[in-house]
Amino acid sequence: MNYLAHAYLSFNEPGIITGNMISDFVKGKKKFDYPDLIRKGITLHRSIDEFTDYHPVTKEAKLFFKADYRLYSGAFVDIVYDHFLATDLHEFTEQTLKTFSHRTYQLLRGDEKFFPAHFNRIFYYMQQDNWLFNYRFNQSIYKSFGGLVRRALYMQEHQTAYHIFENNYAELKTCYQHFFPSLKVFALERLQQLLRQ
Repeated sequence: MNYLAHAYLSFNEPGIITGNMISDFVKGKKKFDYPDLIRKGITLHRSIDEFTDYHPVTKEAKLFFKADYRLYSGAFVDIVYDHFLATDLHEFTEQTLKTFSHRTYQLLRGDEKFFPAHFNRIFYYMQQDNWLFNYRFNQSIYKSFGGLVRRALYMQEHQTAYHIFENNYAELKTCYQHFFPSLKVFALERLQQLLRQ
């Protein structure tokens, strides 16, 4: 999953949300350098990613991108899932997403001293351009695809991915609708398990 989903699946838990958001920038045993709740957030993030990657519906969604982007197909699907979460009226209205986004930035700012350097740079732009809210808009998905390509070693363009997204919008939305409720249940159960430890 991408940033919006990881933030949302932290269930407004301070510390947990920080770990969940910085996890991709914390390698191996480095997670043990963090306070307990942030460490549990890192673990939650990794559990969410594993559940997502191996879910049969995600495998189906990846097929839309696989011929053109191979191993990166999952990264495109993660961004697509964030778009459908941002527009999912069962989870957010426009106003509640706006409120959630600002609350997330506020919670994260309280833990800035724990940010890895790379996430610290990303967080500046995340707030400035309000990424979490703007996943609602197709143009922001286009930009996110571009950012993914810039960070990747073996991709040259993202226009094809965006055309795949547009041309298969309904099918990808159906994948999200079949997948996300099970992920939400899993993430809440996993979080409760971690908090009991």
